[in-house]
Amino acid sequence: MSLPDAAPVFAALGDEMRLRLVARLGSDGPLSTARLTLGTQVTRQGITKHLEVLADAGLAHSIRRGRERVWQLDRRPLDEARGYLDDLSHQWDHALTRLKSTLETDTNPTPQ
Repeated sequence: MSLPDAAPVFAALGDEMRLRLVARLGSDGPLSTARLTLGTQVTRQGITKHLEVLADAGLAHSIRRGRERVWQLDRRPLDEARGYLDDLSHQWDHALTRLKSTLETDTNPTPQ
């Protein structure tokens, strides 16, 4: 996953309510909008807007069942974002190793 691909996922996850929705869908899903609203202080319309942000980022999708929309988590973008963070972590590890090596070389010059 590249930075332009990862940015919408991280932006969608940057809200506490959306993180809660992802957690609920991940553990209890698929769930209807009405079920996702239960136990929150957010209106059904507010929850729907949060779910639509998640859907726009590819993190969730819904299907119609009668008058209800049932939402399901799509874990693939989460896995791809995790891979992006892993790659970034490896880059930092490599940079820190190079820095450490440079500092050790500068503070311990070889005897002549």
